[in-house]
Amino acid sequence: MIHSTAIISSKAEIDSNVEIGPYSIIGKNVFIGSGTVIGPHVVVDPYVTIGADCNIFQYAAIGAPPQSLKFEGGETYVKIGRGTIVREFVTIHRGTESGGGITEVGEENLLMAYTHIAHDCKTGRKVVLSNNATLAGHITIGDNAIIGGLVAIHQFVRIGDYAFVGGKSAVVKDIPPYVIASGDRAKLHGLNSVGLKRHGFSENTVSSLKKTYRIIFRIGLTMNEAIERVRAEVEQIPEVLGFIDFIKSSQRGITR
Repeated sequence: MIHSTAIISSKAEIDSNVEIGPYSIIGKNVFIGSGTVIGPHVVVDPYVTIGADCNIFQYAAIGAPPQSLKFEGGETYVKIGRGTIVREFVTIHRGTESGGGITEVGEENLLMAYTHIAHDCKTGRKVVLSNNATLAGHITIGDNAIIGGLVAIHQFVRIGDYAFVGGKSAVVKDIPPYVIASGDRAKLHGLNSVGLKRHGFSENTVSSLKKTYRIIFRIGLTMNEAIERVRAEVEQIPEVLGFIDFIKSSQRGITR
């Protein structure tokens, strides 16, 4: 059902099973999938794709041009995955021409009130961004990561899968998968053991990750020495290999 006061571009493509509330505005070249609910006073600007079964709450603003001085007004995009919840006053900006051209929110994300996702960011599946979490441009967040309230993340930072970032943190370097980080500036505080167990990771996997974390961050080795020791002493399961690969591929440096 589309409310009579909603303003819908003739160039928008909206599934017949979509609900759009009062006074919402849907721009051209917007695609909205089946079962999605758009609340009142929502603005969806051009070049936005919203997947099926999403829920967009009042006053969210999706697809505005990026806050980047390099942006030249090109045709860039926002894509929101299936089943994502976007709460009140969330802002999600389009990509930039030089940054890949698209901002992507993964499936089944929960974006709590006042979250901001800047240009060219990418979030994985089942990511939670708590109230007032702020992502600068070009940030990548892995699957099942949780970002606490009032967290500010510097541009180009990566947050690994299943990482937990505590509230009121300022994150300026990459945070590896499976860990807990918090503080200004953020520091590591161990493995996210509770989160891993809740997600069904085996005792062997958690134990192997704990050994990997201790060797890399707690016994004073250089990074190269630590990685070689992990390879020699820890079972090379996929999670351990992914942990090492994340660290080796860092461009901004690793939070410690």
